Amino acid sequence: MEFTKEEINDVRLFKVNIPRATMNEAEEFKFTLSEEINNGIKNLVVDLTDCEYIDSTFLGTLVVTLKKVTAQGGDLRLIGFKPAVRSMFELTRMYRVFETFESKDEAVKSFS
Repeated sequence: MEFTKEEINDVRLFKVNIPRATMNEAEEFKFTLSEEINNGIKNLVVDLTDCEYIDSTFLGTLVVTLKKVTAQGGDLRLIGFKPAVRSMFELTRMYRVFETFESKDEAVKSFS
């Protein structure tokens, strides 16, 4: 399974279980996250711990999801950056857009 979901109170944590998150997975992931938002979930955490690389399409999916969830009064947090993923966020300056955390617990607590 490429994505797994964990429910922690009113937060949904999605773990991306692939080393390369690319346009091949982006559409499915966007659909999965959109379903959660459409079902009233407002607090999302995406765990990128297993990702060695994300491409611009997958990054775009995260941006679209962030816009959608904030329009509903929620937010999206990210955890688990490997060096190449961190570089992508720095290169695109997306580190200014997303809140990032070192651990799942920190990210979940940030919604309180």
